Amino acid sequence: MLRQARLWRPWRRPPAARVLAANLGGKEVASGVFPLGNTSPGALNIFDRNLKRKQKNWAAQQPEPMKFDYLREEVGNRIADRIYDISRDFTLALDVGCGRGYIAQHLNKETVGKFFQTDIAENALKNSLESEIPTVSVLADEEFLPFRENTFDLVVSSLSLHWVNDLPRALEQDTDEIQVNYPGMFELMEDLQGMGESNCSWNRKALLHRETMLAAAAVYGEMYRNEDGSVPATYQIYYMIGWKYHDSQARPAERGSATVSFGELGKLNNLMSQTEKSQ
Repeated sequence: MLRQARLWRPWRRPPAARVLAANLGGKEVASGVFPLGNTSPGALNIFDRNLKRKQKNWAAQQPEPMKFDYLREEVGNRIADRIYDISRDFTLALDVGCGRGYIAQHLNKETVGKFFQTDIAENALKNSLESEIPTVSVLADEEFLPFRENTFDLVVSSLSLHWVNDLPRALEQDTDEIQVNYPGMFELMEDLQGMGESNCSWNRKALLHRETMLAAAAVYGEMYRNEDGSVPATYQIYYMIGWKYHDSQARPAERGSATVSFGELGKLNNLMSQTEKSQ
């Protein structure tokens, strides 16, 4: 995979996002959640998936979930831009770990015909954002998707796969960096909790003492404080979009069909120079 150029943008912690929330009224809903606590055979069992489900459900149930949506909104918009760059439309698409539908809201029905949105948290699906695309909400674990192979023309995922135990090493490429400036470390932690992004590793510490937190905040502020007193946090975003080949897209020429060898390409400059001089 090609490595995407790294983007850097200094951000302020923004106010609550002005987006409309919608319930599941009028939407198709299905369920495909694998028994919680299980993981795919042979995969490292690093994260407590049951705890992650509780964290995301808690975050989606807060009175103002939009307050913490700024990062997911930005990444969803960037993924949508990448989809628009693909010169074709998609009849059936899948968003793995959709949250409240941060990608679908930026797409139109001319690009995607129908969008399946899966998430482990039922509260996120109930509070999904509005989209002009017909959507199907599926309660499912990212590690155990209830779909047959070769079902979708497009598969996307946004800020979900980093909590999956069975993750390919290929995700070490295609990355963005987004820097957000916070008043302090505690505001950063508040936002992570509000996003449903608190730590769920099995080896996490159950409790941090107040003195430890205060000391960490002081060290963090001393080492990384900006000139205006804010402290930065850098989010590394990993992108992966997969789509199925379509006849409308150009296909590579068959091997051996070229009429000019690479060895002869170097002679073209000389030939063109001679032609220009003769004219």
